[in-house]
Amino acid sequence: MQLGKKIAATVVVLLAAAAFGFAGGGSESGSGVGVEAIQKAGVLKVGVKSDVPRFGLMNTATNQYEGMEIELSKLIAKEILGDAGKVAFTPVTAKTRGPLLDTGELDLVIATFTITEERKLTYNFSTKYYTDAVGMLVKKASGISGLKDCDGKTIGVAQSATSRKAIQEAADKLGIKIGFSEFATYPEIKAALDSGRVNVFSVDKSILNGYLDDTSVILPDAFSPQEYGVVSKLDNKALAAYINGLIEKWLGDGTLDGLIKRFGL
Repeated sequence: MQLGKKIAATVVVLLAAAAFGFAGGGSESGSGVGVEAIQKAGVLKVGVKSDVPRFGLMNTATNQYEGMEIELSKLIAKEILGDAGKVAFTPVTAKTRGPLLDTGELDLVIATFTITEERKLTYNFSTKYYTDAVGMLVKKASGISGLKDCDGKTIGVAQSATSRKAIQEAADKLGIKIGFSEFATYPEIKAALDSGRVNVFSVDKSILNGYLDDTSVILPDAFSPQEYGVVSKLDNKALAAYINGLIEKWLGDGTLDGLIKRFGL
């Protein structure tokens, strides 16, 4: 009788484990429902930047995307679909990347998307794959050597980016008054800087490096560390867990360091 009870209990445990695995929550591969959906579609849809040199840039000469985040997307496509070429890129901005993920038009966003506690309430973020800090680009002839010189000045920032908050908090500590102009794209901010419509172009320093020219300089000031993560829809826990496993693996084996060095970040 006792043996029968043990056998019955074992059967229940096995059935529960099988059901859990079928739901995608405990497979050893970590594929889950989210990955299976991508495999069924035969393509990984990723939102990337098209105007950030070395991260995500549309090369108009080749009509191809290039950069560290582009290569990271291809690595993920190879893991999921067995082919790095089975990835469809959609250009996004700081303002559009979230909504495109929400509507299901994208599986992932890999677009200098900074991890914040507030954003974690809306999206799944992987472990950080890159860390930067907010900086400032100014014209060499501006006379601005740091944020302390920006009292009464106008700062150009991207819509829905974290730069504005970081600069405002630093300005408040210095007791200076600054204004902001928001733009949809980084080239627009650079054009505004060149034309004198803004005094400072502010975004993460690695992004500013792509807009540095003979007439401008990146100031030494650095504000609010910016950690970038791969982003997925909040309710797609299986896909998020799988992606996080890949990022952790590539952080450990040097793959991500190799990409960072390759693109001079």
